Amino acid sequence: MTPPADTTTAADTAAGADPHDLVRAMVRNAGSSFFWGMRLLPPDRRAAIYAVYAYCREIDDIADGEQPETAKLAALDAWRAEIDRLDAGEPSCAIAQALADARARFALPTAEFRHLLDGMERDARGGEIAPTDDDLRLYCRQVAGAVGMLAMPIFAVDDPRADAETSADIAVTLGEALQLTNILRDLGDDAARGRLYLPRELLEANGVSARTPEGVLADPNLPAACRDLAETAEARFQRARALLRDVSPTTAKPCRLMLEMYARLLRRLRDNDWRAPEQRLSIPKRDKLAVVLRHGLR
Repeated sequence: MTPPADTTTAADTAAGADPHDLVRAMVRNAGSSFFWGMRLLPPDRRAAIYAVYAYCREIDDIADGEQPETAKLAALDAWRAEIDRLDAGEPSCAIAQALADARARFALPTAEFRHLLDGMERDARGGEIAPTDDDLRLYCRQVAGAVGMLAMPIFAVDDPRADAETSADIAVTLGEALQLTNILRDLGDDAARGRLYLPRELLEANGVSARTPEGVLADPNLPAACRDLAETAEARFQRARALLRDVSPTTAKPCRLMLEMYARLLRRLRDNDWRAPEQRLSIPKRDKLAVVLRHGLR
């Protein structure tokens, strides 16, 4: 199978470009809210988290792209083969080469790269329409918990207080909180792609009778369902805050940056009460700066 067509080309690598330089440029150009937070990490950790972010961004762009389903699945299969090559010590593209360095330095669990691909494949096949609670939890574990499981070995290196069980608990709990917030923010974008991630049981409990994404967004009972899911997300944020008190401040800092950034987004969503669910709300730049100043520079 041919290597994945990541945005850092084989020609770039063959010409002698440093994979880490290419990955860093990808992250900068992506305009992520977390770019400046990632920049606060020490150089070796920063390079590793850039590689993880670039991989996540690459496969997410495949799943959410405009290509036909068959092309998306083929591209994700190419990445599965590339992860196999990474496992064998023979990565062939710049992102995987940067990941190989991160994996060697921080013992990243390769299985989590595959869990991410499992989640992206679900999106590439059309995504979900009102999944069960259990299916939604699995999806959150695949697309968000897996990111945390890759990030925690980087954030928590040399931290004796962040044992494997605590690190995994932080990764999955915070990952679920972030993903539920994404779901509540992206209702309109997801509906445009024929997706609806609000759980079936929650819709039924709140009297939302529609089952198409467009119908659910137009249902007058939608805000009540969203409020309930927001309560679940808030509970996950609260548990993550408690867990972060058990690890070193160095480990907690990048996690807390993500947590508090998204907690502000969740607060804004709740204040807006999903009156226009098709609109995608974001965090004002002043709020992002406030989070970085409060939680990233101390």
